Amino acid sequence: MPLQLSVGARSDVGMVRPGNEDNFFAEADARRGVFIVADGMGGHAAGEVASEMAVQIISRQLLEMSSVLAPDAADRVQQAMREANRAIHERMLAEADKQGMGTTASVLMLSDNQYLVGQIGDSRVYLLRGGALTQITTDHSYVQEQMDAGLLTPEQARRHPYSNVITRCVGSYPDVAVDIFSGEMFPNDVFLVASDGLTGMVGDQRLQNLLLAGNGPARMVDACIAAANGRGGTDNITAIIIQVTGVDAALANG
Repeated sequence: MPLQLSVGARSDVGMVRPGNEDNFFAEADARRGVFIVADGMGGHAAGEVASEMAVQIISRQLLEMSSVLAPDAADRVQQAMREANRAIHERMLAEADKQGMGTTASVLMLSDNQYLVGQIGDSRVYLLRGGALTQITTDHSYVQEQMDAGLLTPEQARRHPYSNVITRCVGSYPDVAVDIFSGEMFPNDVFLVASDGLTGMVGDQRLQNLLLAGNGPARMVDACIAAANGRGGTDNITAIIIQVTGVDAALANG
């Protein structure tokens, strides 16, 4: 049985920001799915440029991959994200109005019976399985470091004045480290890839409830964005939701 994915994706400017510096990519077929969320930063629309460059460069590279089971799959995800980093960094140095330009990038690839995630920044990838929501990625942020040190609770981190300060991004330096996560995928799994405009406004318990509503990915995306806007919508909001309806049966059965 080929891979079967149902996908919903949308980006919203929110209730406060004048423009949208988020970008996303979502494409799925019977072989694999490629999903990217990038949340840009920098004045004079530089953040929008950075996030668009990241999405274009990374997606172009990853669409050449047919399976995350390939021995070099993780290396290729890292290389794609580092190539985006180099290109954005070089443009930042070359153009005066792009100083401080950068972006997060959360990348999710699905194929066969596996998922593969690449992570830079504080956009996130979640997995809903068996009714429980788990954050796959780890934020590269000041408040995450404070939580790791036991100095902040997740709720305190969400309300912290430095909650938007990230410690690693795409474009700030000539090179960047990419976190890689991987694991098995099962029918009925639901993945969420989102910018912090969603996760900074809506707690994990509320996200879990929204994903458990089971109204289909497009409606779940709309509900997530409405929930973030309902709590103030202080940032751009981007969400991709992928519902796994079928995986490679031969692989899944061993």
